[in-house]
Amino acid sequence: MRHLVGSVPQTCPGPSSHLSPLSSAGRQNYDLLVIGGGSGGLACAKEAAQLGKKVAVVDYVEPSPRGTRWGLGGTCVNVGCIPKKLMHQAALLGGMVRDAPHYGWALQPVPHDWTTMAEAVQNHVKSLNWGHRVQLQDRKVTYFNIKASFVDAHMVCGVSKGGKETLLSAEHIVIATGGRPRYPTHIEGALEYGITSDDLFWLKESPGKTLVVGASYVALECAGFLTGLGLDTTVMIRSIPLRGFDQQMSSLVTEYMASQGTRFLRGCTPSRVQRLPDGQLQVTWEDPSSGKEDTGTFNTVLWAIGRIPETRSLNLEKAGVHTSPTSQKILVDAQETTSVPHIYAIGDVAEGRPELTPTAIMAGKLLAQRLCGQSSDVMDYENVPTTVFTPLEYGCVGLSEEEAVARHGEEHVEVYHAYYKPLEFTVAERDASQCYIKVWGLLCTGDADSGHPPHLR
Repeated sequence: MRHLVGSVPQTCPGPSSHLSPLSSAGRQNYDLLVIGGGSGGLACAKEAAQLGKKVAVVDYVEPSPRGTRWGLGGTCVNVGCIPKKLMHQAALLGGMVRDAPHYGWALQPVPHDWTTMAEAVQNHVKSLNWGHRVQLQDRKVTYFNIKASFVDAHMVCGVSKGGKETLLSAEHIVIATGGRPRYPTHIEGALEYGITSDDLFWLKESPGKTLVVGASYVALECAGFLTGLGLDTTVMIRSIPLRGFDQQMSSLVTEYMASQGTRFLRGCTPSRVQRLPDGQLQVTWEDPSSGKEDTGTFNTVLWAIGRIPETRSLNLEKAGVHTSPTSQKILVDAQETTSVPHIYAIGDVAEGRPELTPTAIMAGKLLAQRLCGQSSDVMDYENVPTTVFTPLEYGCVGLSEEEAVARHGEEHVEVYHAYYKPLEFTVAERDASQCYIKVWGLLCTGDADSGHPPHLR
């Protein structure tokens, strides 16, 4: 641990300051400072503290453009996996109620009460926020609810909601700030009238008739549970659904969603959003089928067109940390190390990493173990399984068929597939035409001299 000497600055150094963390005392000093209180950052901090290091976590949630804010735990806990899965479950329960008479239960479908569901989900999320606070305290991790930016390579300045400034320095710093939804600011009215997933899970009242713009897994998952809850839902897709996933499987997902009532506008691009006198939102878009503009009215417009990393306010240039010029994500090596040897980045903010909570958690734990000299293991990002919680749930692992063909050549890829009917679909006589299994293998050529036939590897 570095021992600092010198005077105590009362305010955060400004842009012209050249203070070194080795030249001034009085600020709070740590072995490890984690910037970001999401799943990856918390896992890293708790693991390092358990291994005997002096650790601090800095976390601050900037309100969304609609004013939504939340507590400790990051995207997954507050505006991602947890509330999404609970609302998905609410939609599945509605389907089970409709199936119930086939199983002998004399139940009749009833309108869904968004307010009751939202309150229960939000209360659970708040309990998780508190749980993370308690876990940090139990492990003697210091928590700061401040917005951090780098002063130099070893020191950050944090500003609280009330404007109070705090200087923190550390031997090692981990950046785990994640990302936030992207707004199409070039579209008139998008920022003023639209919401994102940052807002949807914290709505107190039903979003009503909703237009979901985007074709990512976030877009389709949200549209899926909104439809399942009985809301009139439309998805506007500019190009292809679930980019990066197997496209045959992606088509089955959207076909099933359409059969359940979700409307799809394909190849369309919104151009403006306007609020009408009655409070509804009128959306104008380009319709490729007619080559003309078309319009529709909605209660809510949900933008789900991708995410951007939370790097813009960190002053990374002060620390010498490099980012990708295209994605603005932080460049890292296999050890999660940035361009500065003692600064690391994990989770969604790091370039080339899957945006998945379990990988961020494991990467954080392994990084802490390496920093504490307990292990040399690094995170293996190959063949990470994932699930898309659309009404027809889609799980996958490894390369998509398109990626396999591109990497190995079509002549070397053998695809096995089968349709099947889940047992719970049988009695209720549900349509199972989109229930499908697909596996591919690498076809190796046989040894011509030995006479062995080709085989799958």
